[in-house]
Amino acid sequence: MRLELIKRGNPSRALQFLSPLIGLALAVVTGAIMFAILGKDPLAALYVYFVEPLTELWSVHELLIKAAPLILMGAGLSVCYLSNNWNIGAEGQFIMGALAGSIFPVLFTDLQTPFVLPLMMVFAIVGGALWAGIPALLKAKFNTNEILVSLMLVYVAELILDYLVRGPWRNPGGMNFPESVRFHSFARIPELMPADGRANWGIVIAIVVAIAIWVMLSRTLKGFEIKVLGTSPRAGKFAGFDAKKMIFFSFLLAGACAGLAGIIEVAGASAQLRPIISPGYGFTAIIVAFLGRLNPLGVIVAGLVLALTYLGGEAAQISLGLSDKVARVFQGALLLYILACDTLIHYRIRFARAPKASGSVADA
Repeated sequence: MRLELIKRGNPSRALQFLSPLIGLALAVVTGAIMFAILGKDPLAALYVYFVEPLTELWSVHELLIKAAPLILMGAGLSVCYLSNNWNIGAEGQFIMGALAGSIFPVLFTDLQTPFVLPLMMVFAIVGGALWAGIPALLKAKFNTNEILVSLMLVYVAELILDYLVRGPWRNPGGMNFPESVRFHSFARIPELMPADGRANWGIVIAIVVAIAIWVMLSRTLKGFEIKVLGTSPRAGKFAGFDAKKMIFFSFLLAGACAGLAGIIEVAGASAQLRPIISPGYGFTAIIVAFLGRLNPLGVIVAGLVLALTYLGGEAAQISLGLSDKVARVFQGALLLYILACDTLIHYRIRFARAPKASGSVADA
């Protein structure tokens, strides 16, 4: 017996719309079972995980801080995936964008003018885009696997960051801790409501960028080109669209969004570089993109939901004494269920007998 997937002729539109909600519900059920196995009351644990982080204003601010990079990277990755280019290295592009944008507050500490922050953002966008351009170039010129290249570059970026904060960029007055100098006020993203919490204008930037990408995808010829090449490269070729140019466009756009997310993170809540500046935002953004149905407007909602899992994981550590890996388990289950739901909506499963070997083959 063997398992076969048979493409459905007319997949249900209602189920396609409900797929993320079904996946989320299944992930919640899985979470409840996991909490029960760990010896915790499932309902109380789910309350701590999903509701408690929203009961105080300062916690909502933290939610917005974590959602900003997820929304930015999720929107950029949506363009990659819609065009059938599989960028798995947003985490590395996030780091390189943060490093490129931090050149000014770290190396030019005396340069304190209102132009510093815009320059940091421009450098971060360029840094993230250039790092994403490496797998794009290798795929376009040598047909290398962009999944492997972009993923391996994540670890290269992490090592570069670690080297810099422990070496040339380490704060001379930081008691030998591996961190850069604190960013001055001109290199910080202003907070939205300083009296209530730390949330800054990064969340506004993220939402504006996501809306701009949505407009591009739904209202412009470039958006049509992205969808055609992603769905049918052969049809795109007949329409005169260049698949290799699309590789560069999608990767550079996603890298630019990730780089911008990186500088928003370090110039916002962190205010300095450390060996670890991301809890895995780049990989979580992949889940955000698919949970949002590769639609930048859906990505905004998905980014808030996944940001809540980070806060819930922290609350579960404090209130329930659980491991910080709980959030990763939930995020992984969510991605698994979403992909499984999408697969079953578009394909049906059939069990078929394995073909018998011919007489000549059997004799041989």
